[in-house]
Amino acid sequence: MPVAMYYLSGSLAAFVLFLLSPWMALSIILVWTSLSLLAVGLAYLFNYPALFRKRADGSIPIAIRWLFIPFLFGATLYNYWARKRDKVPQVQKITDQLYLGARLFSRDLNYLKVQGIRAVLDVTAEFNGLDWAIEEQPLHYLNVPVLDHSAPNAAQLNQAINWLHQQHRQGRKVLVHCALGRGRSVLVAAAYLLATQPDKSANEVLDSIRAIRQTARLNRWQFKQLEYLHQEDKLRFAVNAWLIANPVAGGGKWQDCQAQIEQQLAPRLALKIKLTNPDEDGRKLAEQAIKAGADIVIACGGDGTITEVASVLTDTQVPLGIIPMGTANALSYALCGIKSKVFPIDTACQSILEGEVRAIDTARCNGKLILLLAAVGFEQQMIEAANRKEKNALGQFAYLLGLWRAIEQNQNLQLEVQFDDEPAQTLHTHSLVVANAAPLTTLLAQGDGEPDLADGKLDVTWLSPSENSTQHLLSLTELALAGISPTGENIHHRQITRIRIDGPDLSSYVIDGEVFDDLPLDIQIHPASLKVLAPALH
Repeated sequence: MPVAMYYLSGSLAAFVLFLLSPWMALSIILVWTSLSLLAVGLAYLFNYPALFRKRADGSIPIAIRWLFIPFLFGATLYNYWARKRDKVPQVQKITDQLYLGARLFSRDLNYLKVQGIRAVLDVTAEFNGLDWAIEEQPLHYLNVPVLDHSAPNAAQLNQAINWLHQQHRQGRKVLVHCALGRGRSVLVAAAYLLATQPDKSANEVLDSIRAIRQTARLNRWQFKQLEYLHQEDKLRFAVNAWLIANPVAGGGKWQDCQAQIEQQLAPRLALKIKLTNPDEDGRKLAEQAIKAGADIVIACGGDGTITEVASVLTDTQVPLGIIPMGTANALSYALCGIKSKVFPIDTACQSILEGEVRAIDTARCNGKLILLLAAVGFEQQMIEAANRKEKNALGQFAYLLGLWRAIEQNQNLQLEVQFDDEPAQTLHTHSLVVANAAPLTTLLAQGDGEPDLADGKLDVTWLSPSENSTQHLLSLTELALAGISPTGENIHHRQITRIRIDGPDLSSYVIDGEVFDDLPLDIQIHPASLKVLAPALH
């Protein structure tokens, strides 16, 4: 590289003068200069910006600064001369949130304050950054050390543009600066603009910068690096993903599947794994994820864990990813189909990485989130009857056993039900299910086939009273065929947006597999209130 040769030649010249010098003081200065330029030349030759040991806060250790005084003195003099002759302002606005500029001094901070710039990206390696504590400026700061006239590698450039992206997502204006605001900072700014506008070419983006800052220019190595990374699609924003896992869901499936999940997700996501515990449930961890600026939040557990996480993500722009680890995994089945039963982990990870963001409905029952359904009667009794030991041993068959027990009890309920704004009416039933979403396996919700989780409606299905278990089994058979053939006279179905349920026989109800007893029930649909990652609809 010519710059390396420049410094190595300077080192050689200083060494020759040292050999010819008759004065001790001059000899010391010359050998000092020779060694300093030799080290800098080798750093350029091998692209080693860490030579200056610039710390995360922008400071360079005093010992390093003393060692390189001959180089730094010359670089500072050139920097001062070039800035005096510069035809453009020290700092210029490129976009509403992105500024480009030269090395900062204390006198420049008032300008940053006036412009509302709250973050600084420093891409110099050789200059000491400002001490923000002394300056009493609460600025967000990142240093990505790059040698002058050099190009950062792909990892450095992606670190820079992702930090920029995160600052912009949090509403902060950012200044990117190098020594003079001509090369290194231009390269980073152009890389960021290319990441946000991938359809543009490197030349188009650079032209847009030069239209504002006429001195902006890249040497051929810098341009080659920028163009290569853009054409190879290596300038991309890492997706910050929080994975919230329930380690005891499904009898402890997390321990068996963790490596498989990380192997599939970690290479393509900035993955942060959090495990629920007695002090931090899915809801609390999801709140932390939102506060930390997560791009997506993945719930890994049973329907209960998924509901906890989803309750925080509703009415936000952050999508929910789902990895089923529970016994029923009904929402995953409703979104991904039968593949989620056969290949649950692979299907879930593929949906997260390659699926689309879909807006689905949710509902609220007495303020509690419903993703799937709320129910009284058979569904409620089935959930209450299926204990943890049976679920661990039998899986979903534990629910079938619980349903059979509920059918045998044959408990008839008298309910006072109000659909939307209609007058309340009395219903006698063994089962009433209010479904937002339910896969085909949830028979008691299939009054008109599988409910649509994005139609803005609640599907209410209830059964007429029957005298014995045989009649109930016939009704379940009819429900299994709902949507294929007309349902029988014992099955009733309504689509509504709100339902209120009360009655003397009510003692509890279930929401998505959890039992509650705060009565009466007031359930209302909330259309398109949750974004989920799911396979694309065809």
